[in-house]
Amino acid sequence: MTEKNSTAPAIAVEGLWQVFGENAASALRDARSAGDEKSIAEKLKEKSLIPAVRAANFEVKSGELFVIMGLSGSGKSTLIRCISRLIEPTAGSVRIDGEDILQASDKRLIELRRHKLGMVFQHFGLFPHMTVADNVGFPLKMQGMGKAERRARALEVLEMVDLNGREDTYPRNLSGGQRQRVGIARSLAVNPDIWFLDEPFSALDPLIRRQLQDEFLNIQATLKKSIVFITHDIQEALKLADRIAIMKDGEVVQIGTPEEIILHPVNDYVAEFSKDVPKGRHARVESVLMEGIPANMPDDPGIRVGMSIDAALSKCMDLYEPVPVRDAQGELIGAVNPHELAKALQAEET
Repeated sequence: MTEKNSTAPAIAVEGLWQVFGENAASALRDARSAGDEKSIAEKLKEKSLIPAVRAANFEVKSGELFVIMGLSGSGKSTLIRCISRLIEPTAGSVRIDGEDILQASDKRLIELRRHKLGMVFQHFGLFPHMTVADNVGFPLKMQGMGKAERRARALEVLEMVDLNGREDTYPRNLSGGQRQRVGIARSLAVNPDIWFLDEPFSALDPLIRRQLQDEFLNIQATLKKSIVFITHDIQEALKLADRIAIMKDGEVVQIGTPEEIILHPVNDYVAEFSKDVPKGRHARVESVLMEGIPANMPDDPGIRVGMSIDAALSKCMDLYEPVPVRDAQGELIGAVNPHELAKALQAEET
């Protein structure tokens, strides 16, 4: 098995194209040799080809929850299928821990999927004739693990997704949210390093969806997986993501933190996603830190790095002098003026 490269990103995508249609690879080569990246897609369309993913470039850091979002038809699901090699990209490279999996043999690809990559999709894909525990343990069975050992592991991950006591139930007797929990548990059973999730909650009712999002964040806080998560819901993206990639017509048009996407959209398309999002929930207090630290400040009101502007303002709105800002360990790292917090919040909400 290939050694993990600790210095490489978990996933590195470079120049990735997915073109659907006859002779797509040769048509792409011809189009690329004849013009710049912007005109390539038009040349392909003239030949009745579909450039579903266009020259995608990004990295996913180890332990990062990287969300890809866009409208229907933007190419996000095609992109995750290219990265996981469920479909073969037309051009480019996908490196997982430094290994270009587009060059991997079928045998190596099977090995990666059994031991390193986990996948969860919108449609649960459970085996109806198997119990919950048997569904969860199925990938372990494919690895050759014994029955007792894989049941023990199934019970362990079922507890993680709050399905204790359901191990001998059949999928038909579960709710939609419970079936999706089984799908999540099954993908976690092999303890993958990298996790691909394609709109896993979009078929669920809003209340169940929010509950599963919270549980998902709790799981990630414990396991620290490298995750690519697909969604078309900006609220879901903002809640879950360390960083977000926005796609339009097969192109990645912006990559940034939730704060960067909300406060600094690169174009009207990105801005449209967040027009109804309260900006003060996503702008962070460090964006308005003062230069230097005043000598005399009031008692610590509890403002910490990473706190949103509206949360910080609620702690010091009755004060008029600069207040301290501390890191997670309680160390003083700067100061902020309540007036500047109020001004920033007002500017973001107009």
